Parts: sequence; C-alpha cells; structure tokens
Amino acid sequence: MATPSSYRPAPGSIPTKPGVYRFRDAKGRVIYVGKAKSLRPRLSSYFQDIGNLHPRTATMVTTGASVEWTVVDTEVEALQLEYSWIKEFDPRFNVKYRDDKSYPWLAVTVGEEFPRVMVGRGAKRRGTRYFGPYSHAWAIRETVDLLLRVFPMRSCSNGVFKRSSQIGRPCLLGYIDKCSAPCVGSVTPEQHREIVDDFCDFMAGNTAAFTRRIEKEMYAASEALDFEKAARLRDDLGALTKALEKQAVVLGDGTDADVIALAEDPLEVAVQIFYVRGGRIRGQRGWVADRTDEGGTPELVQDFLLQLYGGVGADEGQDSIPREVLVPALPPDHDVLEELLGERRGSKVAIRVPQRGDKRDLQETVASNAAQALALHKTKRASDLTTRNRALEEIQQALSLDEVPLRIECYDVSNLQGTEVVASMVVFEDGLARKSEYRRFVIRGVDGQNDVASMHEVITRRFKRLQDEQGRSETVSTDSGPMLVDPETGRPRKFAYAPSLVVVDGGPPQVAAAQQALAELGMDDIPVCGLAKRLEEVWLPDEEDPVIMARTSEGLYLLQRIRDEAHRFAITHHRNRRSKSMVESMLDDVPGLGEVRRKTLLKHFGSLKKLREAEVEDIALVPGIGPRTASAIKDAVAKGDASRKTAATAPVVNTATGEILEED
Repeated sequence: MATPSSYRPAPGSIPTKPGVYRFRDAKGRVIYVGKAKSLRPRLSSYFQDIGNLHPRTATMVTTGASVEWTVVDTEVEALQLEYSWIKEFDPRFNVKYRDDKSYPWLAVTVGEEFPRVMVGRGAKRRGTRYFGPYSHAWAIRETVDLLLRVFPMRSCSNGVFKRSSQIGRPCLLGYIDKCSAPCVGSVTPEQHREIVDDFCDFMAGNTAAFTRRIEKEMYAASEALDFEKAARLRDDLGALTKALEKQAVVLGDGTDADVIALAEDPLEVAVQIFYVRGGRIRGQRGWVADRTDEGGTPELVQDFLLQLYGGVGADEGQDSIPREVLVPALPPDHDVLEELLGERRGSKVAIRVPQRGDKRDLQETVASNAAQALALHKTKRASDLTTRNRALEEIQQALSLDEVPLRIECYDVSNLQGTEVVASMVVFEDGLARKSEYRRFVIRGVDGQNDVASMHEVITRRFKRLQDEQGRSETVSTDSGPMLVDPETGRPRKFAYAPSLVVVDGGPPQVAAAQQALAELGMDDIPVCGLAKRLEEVWLPDEEDPVIMARTSEGLYLLQRIRDEAHRFAITHHRNRRSKSMVESMLDDVPGLGEVRRKTLLKHFGSLKKLREAEVEDIALVPGIGPRTASAIKDAVAKGDASRKTAATAPVVNTATGEILEED
C-alpha cells in the first residue's frame, strides 16, 4: 500500500485554474476522477494527515500511486470532461448509479422514411425519439393501442412491412384502421410523417390542441348530418381521454420537470425520479448505488445529475432535459450545472429545491418511493444465499475464527443521560435476523451513564442464563447430548444456544468489558468483537489496532446491519420505557389515582402522546375514573408538558465527561 507522500506533487506545481484530476493505482488504472474550480487547494487537501481524512478518502489515496490533472478554461468544461472520464475509465471510487431494473421506453424511429412506434428497453439510439421511461411495458402498449386509432402510424416490424409491400396487402391493423398502411401506398411519406408528428406532439404533452380539434370536427360532422363520421370522432375523443386518464395530473400549472429524491445510509444511496411533462407523470425510474466517497446529499445530487444528463446530446436535449429539475438539496456547483444543462437543452434550465405546495408534496412522494426502493434492495441483498455465505466466510477470515459464525449475537446499550438505561440483544442465524430470539434488558446494577459497566452487566446476565439453561438441559440429556428443547412445550429453551460470535456496539472499552464478563464466567471459547460507528472499525480483545474490512465487503455490510438492528431494537425499548415512566411520574400526585388505575389508564391509551391528545371526557370513559379524577389527570399532563418544555431550554450535558453538548 502506497503512502500519499510518495507521489505528492511538488509544491507550487499544481495550477490554480479550473480542471479535472485523476488518481491512478500502481498498475496505472484510474481509480478516481474529480473536478475543481481551483486544482491546487483541492488536490492539496488529499495529501494532508491520513487521520484527518474521511475513511473512504483515506482508502482511495492509499490505494493510489499517482495523480495527474488537466487544466480547462471554464467550470462547465471541467464538468463535461469529468463526465467523459468517468464514463471512459469507470473508476472504482466514483459513485456509479446503476438502474435497479431495465425500464421500458416508448420509441419513434423518426430517422426512417416511414417512422415506426415501438416499445423497447436498453440504450438509446440515434435517429429515434424517446418518451418515458415507464414503469410497465404493458401500460405503454395499452396507451399506444388506444392512440393508434387517432394517430394511425406504422407500428409493425421491418419484416412485416416488407412482406406487406411485396404482396400488396396490408396487415390486420391496416384493415381495422389502426394503421394508415403506408406499406401499400395508402398514404404518402409526407402524409404519414404528419401523423407521426401529431403523435409525438401528443406524447410530448401538447394534448389540449388535439382534443379541441377532434371535438370541433365531431360537432361539424354532426351538424352536417354525417353521423357515422361523428361517431368515429366521438370514439377517437374517448380514446384520447382514456389515454390521458392513465397519466395523473400532479402539477396544475402544466410544468415540465424532473422530480428527484434520494434515500441514503452510510453504505448505499437509492435515487428515484418522476418525469413530469405538461403537469402529468410520464414515467418513473430508479437507481441504487454504493457510496464510495465522503460527500453528503448535495454532492450525491451533483454526481447523479451529471450522470443522468451528461450523455444527452444537443439533438435530444429538448426532449430529455426539462425546464425545471427539482432536487432535495442544491448541488455545490448548481449554477455551473444549470449552464451545462442549458447548453444541452438549448434554453434555460433551473435546478431548484421545492419549499411548499404541489411540487413539495410530489417530491415527498418520490422520496417515499426512494426509501421503499432502498429497503427492497437491502432485503434482496440480505436474502441472497450466496451473498450471505460469502459474508459469513469474510467475517471468519477477517477475525481468524475457527468456524463460520452461523449464529451471531449483537448487544447495544441505550440511555438518556443515565436514565432508563436499557440494552438489546439481537440474533442473526445464517446471516438472517431471528427475531423470535431477540431479548431486552433493563440495567439494574449500574448507576448513571456508564456504557462499559452496562455492557458488562448485560453479557454477564445473558451468559449466566446460558450456563443455567445448559445445566438444566444436561439433567435431561439424551444420547446425542443435552436437550436444548423444552420437552413440555417443544420450544427451544431461552438463552440455551451459545453464539458463534458476540458483537458489541462500540470500541475497545466495550469489547474489553464483554471479554471480561465472559472470562469471569469461565467461558473463553466464545469470540468477541466490537464495531465502532465513527470509522466502521472492527475491534478485537487485547488488540491495539482494529481490523479494517474493505468498504465493499459483504462481511462488513452484514456486521453493520446487525449492529444497526441492535441499535434500533434498543432505542425502541428505551422510548417505550421512557414514555411509560413519564406518564407514571406525571400522575404520581393526582389524588385518588392509585397504581391499579394508573396501569388501567396506560393500557387504555397506550402512549403518552395519545393521553396528551385525549379530552377530559375521553379520560372519564376509562373504567374506575370519574369526571373529577379525569380533570385532575388532564391538568397533571399539561403541567408535566410545561415542565418538560422548560427543561428543554436548559443546556444538555454529557454526564460522563461534563461536556456541554447543546446550549440555549
């Protein structure tokens, strides 16, 4: 592994002009491409102390062996060159958004003498005009089938077209008036081109003009007593209306916009985009990418916009780039991006963050889709058997375990300034969550905020229970060993199975506490490790340095997922206990309200939030509570809320260090 100082450019050799730079590894492969308004400060930032760099950036600069740059005149040129190099070299440390599936397009081959409408997937081709993409191919085909009676353009393949030309007879669509039959000369190329242009205009959002024109022709035919023509036009109008109904109006002002939203976590980011044309949703598309650098949401948005629009040519910019791009956060160089997109489109393009109204509501819908896509992606990734096996093998190799850790238990401690201290235990078997084995703990033997002592207590209690269960099992053992299943219920005994690996949420102190608890119980055959959140380092007992697993490692991904699940489970337990204790403390001084009635009240409303929202009449409906007691309860809750708001304005202090975390 190279050190950045070994290939750091000489002082003063880096220019201060805009440009694009490339990092290469020892084999000459490009591993990262970036751009800068001024190359000197940007490149110099990579060669500072490794400890000050983000872990992913540190990995990149230590993997690199050389750096080179190209100076350009403007930031727009830098943006264009960055896109070209990313596409050419496919660097491993650049974020690469890849479709989570292949989306269908509606394509019109405008470059042919007799253009054809068709549904396709994959890369775009020159000489073809595209609409969409859409979520489902069947939905496009239904829409096209409706529109062909109004715009009877060619939809057959080249083979069918040539065969009909040779035999002088059109296909079935020509006979049922869903094709103008250019194959047999029923229309001239110019007439067919007019039909194609009308179809493209309608698909592009210019719908009102066609509906008004058909209505006008229908009424004219009716007045001329040409009822057959009027009926046909009426059916055409119905087909147009039905096609428009398939595309919901979301923006009443008829805006053309691409609405983009992100859902992200420390490892991955999911992007969803809704294509809105003429105020209607014309299509939807999604991507999922691994996060490979330290950038936040603005940087992710900039990378995505560059990859989404960077390959759009000047001939298709009007169709592919809208007048407005709605994003969750403005990219760092949004003015440069606007200039680049404006050049591709041929007119001004605005990149905005919607603040209120229909556009804000629509972006929240897109964000919800992105969150669902990310959750689905993680579920698929976690449920894949091959991936799980590889993850477990990577953990075994990284931690030098004797066997693959088929059962992993993870522990996390949660508290609020030393109050209501709880802990969680989550279990993963064969890489999948075993929720029936989850356990919660209330810390009893530790006063105040002491995560290390709390971890020691939790591990001690869990494995003391394991020893007890195994002792009970041995008294009813069989020829094959201790009986770990309760013979009366048929269920596995709680805490009866020893884990292959214990993971704690934290660094060396928490790992040492867990190891000490196991040693005190005489259990030295259970491996322990800790996963620290800040740098995602894996710590082992009695080791000065952590184990660094590759960021793209499936083993690290599984450990992170287990750790996050333990944290979620602990936080949920802590919130429930905190809410219950707050209600009980508020109601202590209510006259005539004993322990039994308090429990009845909690059971009836379920949470402090619902009790706050309840009226006196609602509280009086609880069995055993009359109007006077209900009024006293309402006053006590209101008084407790006022005290809570007053306390919220006071500084928040870390009781372990004395540090003031937040000041008024």
